[in-house]
Amino acid sequence: MQRRFQRVAVLKGGPSSEREISLRSGAAVAGGLRTAGYTVDEIDVTGRTLNLPSGIEAVFVVLHGEFGEDGQVQSILNARGIPYTGSGANASRTSCDKRLSKTLFDRTGIPNAAWAVVRQGQPCPLPFPVVIKPPRQGSTIGIHCVRTAEDWAGALKDALNYDDQILVEAYIPGRELTVGLVGHDALPAIEVVAEQGWYDYQAKYHSKGATQYLTPAPLTEDQSQQCRELSLKVFRTLGCRGMGRVDFRLTPEGTFFVLEMNTIPGFTETSLLPKAARSVGIEFPALCDRILQQAQID
Repeated sequence: MQRRFQRVAVLKGGPSSEREISLRSGAAVAGGLRTAGYTVDEIDVTGRTLNLPSGIEAVFVVLHGEFGEDGQVQSILNARGIPYTGSGANASRTSCDKRLSKTLFDRTGIPNAAWAVVRQGQPCPLPFPVVIKPPRQGSTIGIHCVRTAEDWAGALKDALNYDDQILVEAYIPGRELTVGLVGHDALPAIEVVAEQGWYDYQAKYHSKGATQYLTPAPLTEDQSQQCRELSLKVFRTLGCRGMGRVDFRLTPEGTFFVLEMNTIPGFTETSLLPKAARSVGIEFPALCDRILQQAQID
């Protein structure tokens, strides 16, 4: 394939609570693109403005969370006419805010957990157990599985450190699955098996060996197809493009529930999209190249 760009920028870091992970993801992507033959400028974004050196032909956005996944940096790049990876501003904004995406899921018949929104001091509106999460955070930051009324206040207080409105979802028992997407292709599902039964920030990034990643997930052929088709429906419904990752729960009865859409999934050594790509023969530099080739503006 003829290369569209030669000199590109990788945006990493950012002002969100996911800055540490973004720095790691961005460094990995920059290395992958250099291996693929690109000239790469690594840009550590420290605030909510963007300074790019002259001569940048395209941008690979690896900013997790606020400013990177909520449509802000995409709006800046659109205004400057610089092609960038991943979803556009509107799709990013809708996907990043779980209140908006779940409203759209409900409207279009995409199965997801029952939910409500609470503020400080409010009681739990759903039967326990529930999962509470700041609606615009990722990397399981501020997320708690609350099993009893006694645990409610403490968990809510922690979640409120990240947002003034908190999403409450019915807890869905079962298996945790994720499907990566590159362009319009759904990669094989991965099953995430956390040692402690809860896939939190520590299990994701700091406890190597504590989590198993079954790649591909041990599913029936019908389940595998259903999972991938549902991930593509989520991708299209939200208006996403380029890349992404859809997280699911699969109940013991065999029903899939969509948890969320990640428009800028992780690219660290433990991240799931690169694992899924590798399982079908797409090595990391080729994955980065394939995603960059799809860069565009709205």
